[in-house]
Amino acid sequence: MRLAIPDMSLVVLVGASGSGKSTFAAKHFRPTQVLSSDTFRGLVCDDENDQSASQAAFDALHYVAAKRLQAGRVTVVDATNTQRNLRKELIELARAHHVLPVAIVLDVPESVCIERTRARADRGFGDGVVRRQRDELRRSLRNLEKEGFRRVHVLSSVDEVDAAEITIEPLLNDKRSETGPFDIIGDVHGCRAELVELLTTLGYVVGSGGANHPDGRRAVFVGDLVDRGPDTAGVLTLVMDMVDAGNALAVCGNHEQKLLRALRGRKVTVSHGLAETLEQLAAQPDEFRERVRDFCDRLVAHYVLDGGKLVVAHAGLPQHYHGRASGAVRSFALYGDTTGETDEYGLPVRYPWADDYRGSATVVYGHTPTPVAEWINNTICLDTGCVFGGRLSALRYPEREVVSVAAQRTWYEPVKPLQPAITEAAALTLADVTGRRVIETGQLGRITVHPEQSAAALEVMSRFAVDPRWLLYLPPTMSPPDTSTRDGLLEHPDEALRAYRNAGVEQVMCQEKHMGSRAVILVCRDSGRERFGVDGPGVVHTRTGRAFFDPGLTEPFLDRVRTAATALFDELDTDWLLFDVEIMPWTAKAAGLVTGQYAPVGAAAGAVLATAGQALAAAADRGVDVAELLERTRSRAANTDGYRAAYRRYCRPTSGLTGVTVAPFALLAAEGRSFATRPHDWHLAMADRLAAADPDLFVTTRRLTVHTGDDASVAQASRWWEELTASGAEGMVVKPAANLVRGRKGLVQPGIKVRGREYLRIIYGPDYTEDRHLTRLRERNLNRKRSLALREYAIGIEALDRVAAREPLWRIHECVFAVLALESDPVDPRL
Repeated sequence: MRLAIPDMSLVVLVGASGSGKSTFAAKHFRPTQVLSSDTFRGLVCDDENDQSASQAAFDALHYVAAKRLQAGRVTVVDATNTQRNLRKELIELARAHHVLPVAIVLDVPESVCIERTRARADRGFGDGVVRRQRDELRRSLRNLEKEGFRRVHVLSSVDEVDAAEITIEPLLNDKRSETGPFDIIGDVHGCRAELVELLTTLGYVVGSGGANHPDGRRAVFVGDLVDRGPDTAGVLTLVMDMVDAGNALAVCGNHEQKLLRALRGRKVTVSHGLAETLEQLAAQPDEFRERVRDFCDRLVAHYVLDGGKLVVAHAGLPQHYHGRASGAVRSFALYGDTTGETDEYGLPVRYPWADDYRGSATVVYGHTPTPVAEWINNTICLDTGCVFGGRLSALRYPEREVVSVAAQRTWYEPVKPLQPAITEAAALTLADVTGRRVIETGQLGRITVHPEQSAAALEVMSRFAVDPRWLLYLPPTMSPPDTSTRDGLLEHPDEALRAYRNAGVEQVMCQEKHMGSRAVILVCRDSGRERFGVDGPGVVHTRTGRAFFDPGLTEPFLDRVRTAATALFDELDTDWLLFDVEIMPWTAKAAGLVTGQYAPVGAAAGAVLATAGQALAAAADRGVDVAELLERTRSRAANTDGYRAAYRRYCRPTSGLTGVTVAPFALLAAEGRSFATRPHDWHLAMADRLAAADPDLFVTTRRLTVHTGDDASVAQASRWWEELTASGAEGMVVKPAANLVRGRKGLVQPGIKVRGREYLRIIYGPDYTEDRHLTRLRERNLNRKRSLALREYAIGIEALDRVAAREPLWRIHECVFAVLALESDPVDPRL
């Protein structure tokens, strides 16, 4: 006997003690699939036969079963289950997780059960218990389906039990093996002429036997093919022919469900266009109506397609219903969910489930007409009101392109005018960012953000950051090289170049490190309203997401950026551009840091050390032996002069935008594309074009290409760094020339900063070059900094990829927030 078990089902074994349930379960199911009441008694009290522990055992069993069903795993309950109240609890468990409960009854003769039970030394109960269980079983047999079991398999003899074979069947909604490409079509409602026009626009060849696409694409209909329109019979003929030929799939809509009840002779309210459909079908032959009835009867409520990446349901479907089977799942897929209220037109107010959707699968649906098909959290409604005089729309998948045609006329007057969906899709919730979160990245796998890190980021993001709809990316931190052993130096290019050579990177680009503040520029060709949901030309923000300029300067600054980037908008066919830049001078953003921290230190040290030097010199003139102290004081005074000179290089007067300059070094993304894999010379060529268009605002970045295995090339890089730092530059950044690179041990550092000796006085203090300090500082631990830099880099790339894929805001902000959260890692901020 072949027993078909639906996938993801809860299988309940029913039979008296000795009927062979455990042997049957061990033969046909994996050990991990079987939850035995005996085993759970042993787990809770060390004795599998202690009936006093049954309640605790079943509590634990139900808990584990719930976790398995939540994960979509076939779960087998091995217990007698002869009592209806125990089966009821299991049926309710299956319904709670929207899976099908299945009963397998081992109805073997009583004598066999008694004989087997007597043979087991660990079974101390008498024959009466077995007889009672058998009586309970016999009384239950005819009512198992009424109790709620969707399938009941009864094995009435030992031979039948031995001959049984189990097969796991996929659910009817499981079309994960169907990968497309698809053209998903919204509510047709009897508009055959518009359907033919749309199919033709999509490239289908429409003929007497339906329609097919020469490239093998398949149509998927979201339901509501019938009612209201002028030619429901024609629509049904076309769609049924396509489905029968394998050129289309269709899910059930609420109008098909109602039509099916009417065709079966059930009492239904003839409204919302059903009268027109019944009238049109009445003119068709009986065979046609029979075909329509069978077609509607076979329609499933939703499909899961393309390996679980795509879900199609008439009214949409929350994530926890995907691929499940229950009355609640079908009801939601057909009708959606309502708040219990009615609007001014007497129609139910529908719960905006898409606003809260956080699933990875794309959900495509219809049901609620809207003027334009819009993406909301990776979901899209394709009912654009064709029958009401709107448009008939389709989504090309996986291209995510919406194609639509206009209605020929208003075929049915709507009760309620078509209105855009009122959505809070751009809103973020605390659950999106708080607690322990694991970010799946394409470059570094799973990266964990801990609760305390999230709490620190939330304080900054909620109080100071720009509108999160503008925040597409935060730049990662950058690691310094291994500590140099050269006299008087902590950092030198040799160590950075050696690190890349050891990682297998043959060519690097050394870039001048600008003396400014890191910033991100998002500039729109026009307004950001359509793409980002925010009015305005864009945003300029810091590494922590704060606005870089005061509001009065942001717009004129972005106007100049937009003008300079005019050619790039056209060339890249985009309405927005995202840049990673350095904005100078440093005091344009950090004037308070200079005047409140560095300048007071320099002034105080200069005044004190000058006075001390004078006093010590006078003492020396009097013959006091203070030579060593005087030399140290003069050395510290020289160090202080170097310290003051170092931070003064970052100070430059500005008035508004006058005196402000920008050094772009990466064009991060544009519409539909991330440029993380473009080589650095491409990025800097784009930056040079901006500098050529507006040389007063943009400056170029000096660079040098170096071959890590060529000693002469490496020596040239060292000389260039020495020249840069000697002239007062901050240093340079060494990057793999190809940009995103994987080396011998995986993802390599995106950049290593090599800072100059004098710049590091600002970081480590005026006297850091003294031998006693250098010895201590050379013990600095770089491992955490390197790990942090790689993790932030991988998350940043993931954010750009999600932007390019037009993923919902919460998915992008998850990455942006994570970069800021990781910044709270206990890493030495001087590194």
